[in-house]
Formats: sequence, structure tokens, C-alpha cells
Amino acid sequence: MKWKFSDDVPIYLQIIERMKVDIVSGKYESGDKLPAVRDLAMEAGVNPNTVQRSYAELERQGLVQSERTSGRFVSIDDQKMKELRKELAKDYIEELFVRLKSLGMDDLAIKDAVNNWEDE
Repeated sequence: MKWKFSDDVPIYLQIIERMKVDIVSGKYESGDKLPAVRDLAMEAGVNPNTVQRSYAELERQGLVQSERTSGRFVSIDDQKMKELRKELAKDYIEELFVRLKSLGMDDLAIKDAVNNWEDE
């Protein structure tokens, strides 16, 4: 997938978000090696220091483990993955509600729209 960055959020945070989604969706599974900093920087078209900062934050959050000479790997902590999936889902639901409320919908109308979405 092509990397597209918005101007309103720091790039390193957008990389973190993208990597989280890639991990939760199964693109990178527990124990998989992540791309090298320079490789990901070239792919995304950003400075390697930006990717390094993103990886360091993912490691601080316990989603990535660093092995000195081998690179970085997705955490094998299944509980951490479940928490991440739940966190991302909550963020997406919140974003949906904020956007639909900006259209003038109240909570009940939003819930009805969500419940009826699959039927349409």
C-alpha cells in the first residue's frame, strides 16, 4: 500500500498507526521481522530518523521487540495484540461518532445507521 501522510499529524505518529494496523490485521504476525529502518524509510519516502522514532515508540509500547543484531520483531504477547485490536476499534468507533455528529446526527441515529448498514 502506498504511503500517504496528512499534514495535521506528525509523520512518526502516522507511521506508528499504520504499523499497528498492519500488525493487528495480520500483515505482520507475532514473531515476524519488521522491515529495516532504512528500507521502510525508503518505501515511505521519509527520513530514517522518523522511522527509528516510530519503531522506538512501538517498542516502548511493547508491540515490537528489538534484537541487537537481528532487527525488530513483532511482539509475541497475544494479550498485547488483543488490547491493541480493542484500542484501535475504540478509536475508529469514536472517529465515526465524531464525524457523524458533525453531520447533525445524535447517538441514537448513529446507532440505528450502524445497525442498518449491513442490511442496505
